[in-house]
Amino acid sequence: MDMNNIIKSSIAAASAASVLLASFTGCSFDGTVSDEQKETVDTPAKISVVTTIFPQYDFTRQLAGSLAEVEMLVGPGEEAHTYEPTPQDIIKIQEADIFIYAGGESESWVNGILGSFDTGDMKIIDMMELCETVEEEHVEGMEEEDETETGDSHEKEFDEHVWTSVGNAQIISQAIADALCEVDEENSATYRENCERYLSELSSLKKEIAQTVNGGVRKTLIFGDRFPARYFVDEFGLDYYAAFPGCAEQSEPSAGTVAFLVDKVREENIPVVFYIELSNGKVAQTIAESTSAETMCFNSCHNVTMEQFLSGVTYVDLMKQNCEALKKALY
Repeated sequence: MDMNNIIKSSIAAASAASVLLASFTGCSFDGTVSDEQKETVDTPAKISVVTTIFPQYDFTRQLAGSLAEVEMLVGPGEEAHTYEPTPQDIIKIQEADIFIYAGGESESWVNGILGSFDTGDMKIIDMMELCETVEEEHVEGMEEEDETETGDSHEKEFDEHVWTSVGNAQIISQAIADALCEVDEENSATYRENCERYLSELSSLKKEIAQTVNGGVRKTLIFGDRFPARYFVDEFGLDYYAAFPGCAEQSEPSAGTVAFLVDKVREENIPVVFYIELSNGKVAQTIAESTSAETMCFNSCHNVTMEQFLSGVTYVDLMKQNCEALKKALY
């Protein structure tokens, strides 16, 4: 079953579930209101914000605090590129006051869902539409994608990972804050205050990373993995070589790709080979074993582990970890 059919089936199931829930709710009311229900009536309902992945989930909770119910559809530890919405997820989107998604090919399913119901009262934020995007590129040595899997090799594909630029994170956060203010005017002063604080925190983060990069003895990063950090390296003036582009489906590079990366590490005496979060790191380890380099994780912030999620890790925390890793990779 292709994605369009999956979405149609999910929408149908979601609609049926909504009708069923409404019928049960209607039949169960006997005209009396309990003390618990009175308390619920007296307490203003929080606005609902539904996000697809971790970056905008974290941006929103930094801005809204306890004033909003914020949900992330792609669960901790799950692979965002293969995510398929469930009927329950579709209901969450339908009932949201604000829906925020990354955009791009990986989330093409969103268009089918948003086109299936009236979104007139919903604030919708597509992060790629907010930022200046760049095409995914194939740098020297990178594994070429299989055209039988990707379709038309001449069709432009834009890099989806806009949030890896701290400057873009600021743009996205401002847009979220504006949406929160529009939906919940009563608490707009709080959202603006939180936004000002958070933008300042992001500015400090950007300055810290720039200082680390500028103090290094090299400008080249090696990724024995997919490369979702194009906006990051562009922002801080870094070069890179990688096994795969950011959204590649492949996980096993050719011997030629591995050999190229091994040679590059040796030629430039590069001390660190990066892998990305939730990856098994095997390719990076293979390269490291053939050189004197060590492997380290670079957080694209696409998602986090369940342990990290429960500990309350933030975008800023993960980017600061990247900054510390750069102190080894560039020095």
